[in-house]
Amino acid sequence: MSLITATDLHRGYSVGKKRIEVLRGIDLTIQKGEKIFLCGPSGAGKTTLMYTLAGLERPEQGAVHIDGMNLYKLSKRQQAKLRNARMSYIFQNYYLMPELTALENVMIPAMIGGKGDESAAKSTLDRVGLSHRYDHLPAELSGGEQQRVAIARALVNKPEIIFADEPTGNLDSKNGEQVMKLLLELTSEDHTTLVVVTHDLSLAKFGDRTLIVKDGNISSNETATN
Repeated sequence: MSLITATDLHRGYSVGKKRIEVLRGIDLTIQKGEKIFLCGPSGAGKTTLMYTLAGLERPEQGAVHIDGMNLYKLSKRQQAKLRNARMSYIFQNYYLMPELTALENVMIPAMIGGKGDESAAKSTLDRVGLSHRYDHLPAELSGGEQQRVAIARALVNKPEIIFADEPTGNLDSKNGEQVMKLLLELTSEDHTTLVVVTHDLSLAKFGDRTLIVKDGNISSNETATN
């Protein structure tokens, strides 16, 4: 069943007098539970595409439907409610609060939702292998551990969709592969839809499909064979 549908997406920017077309009429369907990797060269439009699918960057033309709802026809409040209830995000730079412990960082989404469920945060940190790091600050954690905290934070509210922008970009190849495999394992267990932007095709092979974004279009749509 389709969860995300994009139709005729266009997005561009003006730099001085120059117009740069980033998305050039992209059509895309992502099924519930599917693991999709958006790959391509720098400047190809993959991050803009992900942000547009995630409700973070409005297209100039076209539509994004989430489970049948036209995302950009919703009010800003409705969009925010939809994102908070059904989506989570993981970024290259982790974005952990430096003054909060690993446990407190993972609790942030629940606290925003008025829950503040410490037991759920602990359970999620256990799932990413950090049961011994509850009380550690980000500065006391390695890069791989910080990204595991970010993954736990994204998972704690059991979202339907996780969007991950270069989640292994700050890690070496060994740690990057470990973190990616962990993310895929956990989202598979939870039947969560995962959309990942990465420049690393060796990581993309672990997903269900790899979409190669080039010059603002999807130039290749490859189903994984592993």
